[in-house]
Formats: sequence, C-alpha cells, structure tokens
Amino acid sequence: MNQPAPYLHWGFILISLPNLGVILFMVVLFVAAIFVPFPGRARRRRSYQDRDHER
Repeated sequence: MNQPAPYLHWGFILISLPNLGVILFMVVLFVAAIFVPFPGRARRRRSYQDRDHER
C-alpha cells in the first residue's frame, strides 16, 4: 500500500491492476445476476402451471 499500483499496458489501454480486478468482479457479478434464478421463481412457475391445469 505504500507503493504505486502496477499497471497493465496493452496497446492504447493503460489500467491499474486493482482497478482491472474491480471491473472484472463487477462483470462477473452482473453475469451471475442475469443467469442465477430469483429465489421463489420455481415456486411461482409451479403455481402458474397448476392454475393452468385446473382450467
């Protein structure tokens, strides 16, 4: 913490490694939020299917 962070220099991109880590973590969290089902979603789906079968 008493020294500057290392940088990644790739073409015209210059970014510090801690910032790159935070960005990658946010991207992974975003993708997980899209693909991980909401709690109770299966229960609602079953109740909708049960209701449709009663008709």
